[in-house]
Amino acid sequence: MRENPRLALFAVLATASSGFGQTFFFSVFGGGIRATFGLQNSTYGLIYSLATLASAVLLLKLGPLADKWSLNRMTLLAVAILAVGCLTVALAPHWLLLIPGFLLARLGGQGLMGHIGLTAAGRYFTKNRGRIMALTAGGFPIAEAILPLSAGLILAAGGWRLPWFVATGVLLLLVLPVLLTLSRQAPHPATFSEGGSTHQDRRNDSPDYDRRQVLRDPGFYLILPAALIVPFTITAVLFHQAAFAELHGWTTGQMGLAFTGFAAGHIVSLFFGGPLVDRIGAQRALGYGLIPIFCSMLVLGLTDSSWTPNVYLALCGVSLGFIGAAGGAIWPERYGVRHIGAIRSVAQSCMVFSTAVSPILVGVMLDAGAGTAMVGGLLALLILLSAVLARVALRPA
Repeated sequence: MRENPRLALFAVLATASSGFGQTFFFSVFGGGIRATFGLQNSTYGLIYSLATLASAVLLLKLGPLADKWSLNRMTLLAVAILAVGCLTVALAPHWLLLIPGFLLARLGGQGLMGHIGLTAAGRYFTKNRGRIMALTAGGFPIAEAILPLSAGLILAAGGWRLPWFVATGVLLLLVLPVLLTLSRQAPHPATFSEGGSTHQDRRNDSPDYDRRQVLRDPGFYLILPAALIVPFTITAVLFHQAAFAELHGWTTGQMGLAFTGFAAGHIVSLFFGGPLVDRIGAQRALGYGLIPIFCSMLVLGLTDSSWTPNVYLALCGVSLGFIGAAGGAIWPERYGVRHIGAIRSVAQSCMVFSTAVSPILVGVMLDAGAGTAMVGGLLALLILLSAVLARVALRPA
C-alpha cells in the first residue's frame, strides 16, 4: 500500500468486482432462472458450462491487450463487457438469451476483471510481490462475503432479475468511475522494458519472455497444473456440495457453518501466503500451498462425521489463499512483466476451462454411483501429481 496506494486499491477493487461474473454469484439465481424458463438442471448446467468455455477462448484473444492498451482503456473494456452481460441476463425474455448474457458476464467478470487486477499487481509492483498478490487476491473473498448475501436479499424483495439490474448500475455508476480514477496515472504497459521496469526506472528482475517463448518452455506445462488444481478442485466440490451433503446426511446449517470456515481459511491464509512467497519464492510456495487441499480431500474421502465438512472446507480455503498469492506471483517471477498480460491470459483461460470441466467430471462420477471416497481419492491423487510436477520444473533457459 505504501509503494503505490492507488494501484494497490485498483487491483483489489478489480478482483472484487469480478465477483459479478463468478460462480458464487450465479449460484444464487439458479432456482429462479430454471423455474422461469422451465429448464432442467442438466440444461442449465450445460448453458453455463458452454458460456464458460467460450469465455476462456475469447480471453486468449482479449487478454494480451493488457500489454498493449493503457490500464484505463482495458478497464473500460472489461467493465463494459461485464455490465452488458449483467443487463442481458436481467432482460432475457427467452432462455436462449441467457447464453450471450452468461458468456459476457463470465468473460468480463471471471475472465477480464480478475485478469487486469492480477496483471496490474504483477506489473506495477516489483518489491514484495507476494504480498501485493495476496492483497489483490483478497478481493475474491470480499466479493464472496458481500455479493451472494446482497443478491439474495434483493432477490427475495424483487425476484431474480432485480439483482442483475442493480449489478449493472453498480458497475457503471460506481465501480467504473472509481477504477478509472485510480488507474489514471498508471504508466502505459508499452513503457515497460526488460526486467519489469519502465525506461525511466530499471530494476533487476527476471528477463522478459513473450508468450511464444513461454509456450516452448517445458517448465510452464509442469507448473500450470499446480496453479490450476485448486480452482479445479474447489469448483467441483462447491458445485456438488449439495450432493455430498445428501450422501452424508449433513444439514443445511452444518454446511452454512462449514462455508464460514472456508471463507475464514481463505482470508487468513492470504496474510501468511504473501510473506511466504516473498521469502522462499512463488514456485516453492505453490507446492506448499497444495498440502492443505490434499489433506482436505483425504478428509472428505476417508471420514464420515458431523465435523467432516468443517475441516475439509476450511482446508480448501487455506489452499485457496496460498494459491492466490503464489499463483499470481509465479508468472511475473518466472517470465518477467513486459508480456505478462499475454502470458497470464493463457493461464487464466486454462483456469476458466478447468473450472468448466471439473463439475462435469465429478457429476459423471456421482451419477455412476461413486461416493465421496472415490471422488476425494481421485482429486487427492491429482493434487499430489500436480505438486510433484511443479517441484521438478526447472527455470527457463
